[in-house]
Formats: sequence, structure tokens, C-alpha cells
Amino acid sequence: MPALLSLLAVTAFACGVLGTPSASLLFPTSGLNLAAKSAKKLYFGTATNSEQWNDTKYYNILKNDAEFGQVTPANVMKWFATEPEEGVFTFQDADIIADFTKKTGKLLRGHNCVWYNQLPDWLTTGTFTAPELAFIVSRHCYNLVNHYKGHVWDVINEAFNDDGTFREDVFYNTLNTSYIPLALYAARAADPNAKLYINDYNIEGTGAKSTALKNLVKSLKADGVPIDGVGIQSHLIVGEVPSTFQQNLEEFVALGVEVAITELDIRFQSLPPDAAGIAQQKQDYETVVAACNAVEKCVGVTVWDFTDKYSWIPSTFPGQGDACPWDENYVKKPAYEGIIEGFQTKHH
Repeated sequence: MPALLSLLAVTAFACGVLGTPSASLLFPTSGLNLAAKSAKKLYFGTATNSEQWNDTKYYNILKNDAEFGQVTPANVMKWFATEPEEGVFTFQDADIIADFTKKTGKLLRGHNCVWYNQLPDWLTTGTFTAPELAFIVSRHCYNLVNHYKGHVWDVINEAFNDDGTFREDVFYNTLNTSYIPLALYAARAADPNAKLYINDYNIEGTGAKSTALKNLVKSLKADGVPIDGVGIQSHLIVGEVPSTFQQNLEEFVALGVEVAITELDIRFQSLPPDAAGIAQQKQDYETVVAACNAVEKCVGVTVWDFTDKYSWIPSTFPGQGDACPWDENYVKKPAYEGIIEGFQTKHH
């Protein structure tokens, strides 16, 4: 007991001499996930790749529950990684992230079952009949969701073109739209308790693409196909957040599904940004988060990684970037405060 008393005395002394940061480090009172929870959301989360975890600064922020209560594997649950050869399932890379979420008590978002991109060669170059491909889709979705039970899943990813037509890919070209209910039924068979989502980009505001997805949700619901949620990716550009963001979320929720902001980042199209741009980015993050905050069935917000150091933007959109709430040196930007303020917005 004397040791404990002396520890308390030292702590009290440190707080007295140095101000009070010690207490706030032990019991954080602010953070993006804490702000989300205070707003009655389930989580604030981030996408991640486990090879980044050797970066100690990155890992320490990632595992901090005050900042992040949810994790999405950015790549390792995609088809190329989980079924690299036909019928051969490899989960070891994805298990690293799943085990991390188990150990840290964070929520896991499965990403994803069926997507036109990052597919293995055997699938993209194979010539399959419709029944063969239907079996392949069902088997893949079932095995993936069955291996990671009890989570939320982006079962269908990016099924639409921007004009609202269905994307022509290996699945659609052979199975038409039937691959969508096939995948959802297989996921539901694998896990009756999973939340099953359709996830897409450029559906943040009202328009042709979001209307097409609403019509798909309606027809799936009418046919009794399991569908629980719509993922609004939200890869946005500074100054171009749709004015109909909140209205659009409400229209999705009115169909009887929940929604989530799943891949948020807000990029500058030219670098470096000026002071007005940085202020606009803060406002844009606040606007997006406030829209989710205002819609009860918007369950949470996930950024597509939290630091510019590991953002996907510069390699995909050369010359663009600075899209994340932390800069590449792990300094919080005004965007970080924008997120906090978005969760604190009062709605009447």
C-alpha cells in the first residue's frame, strides 16, 4: 500500500507541477470515437493495412479506443487475397486484422465479398457458364462470411456506373443482376446475424446513381432478399460535398435499411492547400459527420485511413491528396476538429 500511496503522491505532484495532462492521458476525454459514442453512434473507425503497424506512431493511434472503435481491412479480405486459386481459401492475412479487433474490442467491417476489382486471374480470365459462376459467387461469399461471423459486411461493392446503369463486369456479363441476391443469400446463410450492406461511391448526394441504388434496395426488399444497410463511401473533394447529403441518407433509411459512412476522405485537387482550403476541408468534414449525426439510422463513420502518410489518394489521383484528418507527420489537422464538431451538432 505505501507504494501505491507514493505513486499517487508522485502523480499528484506531476499534475501540480506540469498542469493536468497526466489525468487526460490516463482517462482521455476527447477523441473521434468518443465523440461518435457521445452522439449515440456505434463507432468512429478507420481502414487499415497491417503492414503499416510496424510504424509505432501509426499503431498507437490506431489502437487508441478514444480515436477508433472500428476497423475495416483495406485490402486483405478482397477476392485476390482470400481465394487466390479456385476453391482454395486463404485467410491468414485477414486473420491478422480480425485478431487485432478481437484483442482490442473494436468492431470489424468485412470488406468485401463481390467487387469487379482486385480479382484473381483465375476468375477474370476463366470462361464459366452461368451456373458455374453462380456457384463460385455463392461459395466465395459463404466461406468468407462464415469465417468471420458476427460482423458487418460489404457484400456487394460498386455495382453501378455513375449514370445509374449496372457496371458491366465478370459477374454482370454472365449472370446479369442475379449475382446480387445470390451473394446476399449466401452471406445470410453463412451468418444469420451479420449486417449485410451494399457499398458504393458517388452516392453521397441525390442523383442518378443513388436513385438506382435506392431502386435496387426496394426491389431486393420486395423480393425478400436480405439487405440491412447501404454504405456511403464518401471519397469527396474539398468544396464539393453535395448539399443533399443528409436528405439522401434519410431517403435510404426510409427504405428500411441503416446507412454508414464507410470510406471517408476529402481530398485537395491541387497541393499544397492554402489557408482557405484547409478551413473548407474542416467545414466539409463537419458537414458530412453532422449529416450522419442528424440521421438516427446512420450508425457510424469510417475514414479510409487516418493519416496522409498512408492515404490511397496520391497514387490513384496524382497531384491530389492531403485528404485525411492527420497529416503525414501525425499532426491533427483542422479537419480533425471538424469531425468532433460534426458529432456535437445539435438537431432540433
